[in-house]
Amino acid sequence: MAASSRSARETKRRIQQMEAKRELRREQEKRRKRDNILAAGAGTAVLILAVVLQLTVFSSNPTEEEYAAAQAGLTSPSATPSAAPTNAENIPKPETAAGKVFTGELVLNRGTLGVEFDGTKAPQAAAVFKSMADENYFARTSCHRVTTAENFGVLQCGSTTGDGQADPDFKWGPLENTPADNKYPAGTIAVARGGDDAYSNGRQFFIVYKDTEIPADSAGGYTVVGKVTSGLDVVSNIAAAGLKAGGNPTDGSPVEPVTIDSFSLK
Repeated sequence: MAASSRSARETKRRIQQMEAKRELRREQEKRRKRDNILAAGAGTAVLILAVVLQLTVFSSNPTEEEYAAAQAGLTSPSATPSAAPTNAENIPKPETAAGKVFTGELVLNRGTLGVEFDGTKAPQAAAVFKSMADENYFARTSCHRVTTAENFGVLQCGSTTGDGQADPDFKWGPLENTPADNKYPAGTIAVARGGDDAYSNGRQFFIVYKDTEIPADSAGGYTVVGKVTSGLDVVSNIAAAGLKAGGNPTDGSPVEPVTIDSFSLK
């Protein structure tokens, strides 16, 4: 009886050990899968965050609210109501450009671009930029940001402060001539604006130097006001020269300052 009892206890102990080992393996497998999911999720979050922050190149610069929203929720802040701005008296009337096509030159310290602004497709935008060109507004303003991602190439210009801050007293809309497919071909000139607000167009614009796709936000896309007719290689060369060290490797300030000497439209 004693030998039989010891044998039974030994068998039970072995069974318990086997069950413990199985449970340990199950826990290890669960932990491995969980770690893999977290790692993949973190990678996805970083990618989405990079895209969200990349898109802020077309606003005046990411605000603290926008940056925090991108980090926390990986989305932009709630959309601003698309109500007409209160400074409408400062904005040229679209009728002054409707049906007209303006041609001219954008002279940078790095070279000259021929440009064409289309008041048929974007009368409000064309009226605004024709007025600013006539007032010589853009002289000595900067092209403060350039992007060099594989499918995301633009130069943003018109900043008086050199850091892309917008003029809160000069906002206008609505959006005009926005691409239905979110594609902006090389040579496109479009209006910069704040995120999720169709009435936050300002004085800044961006030049697309290679085919680029920009996802629309809740307000829509970006107003295409014109195109580069010659000298696009000037912008490509600015991008090829690279960005200042220490920031985003594909989105930042040109390594050498880029300024506008003059901008004329006739």
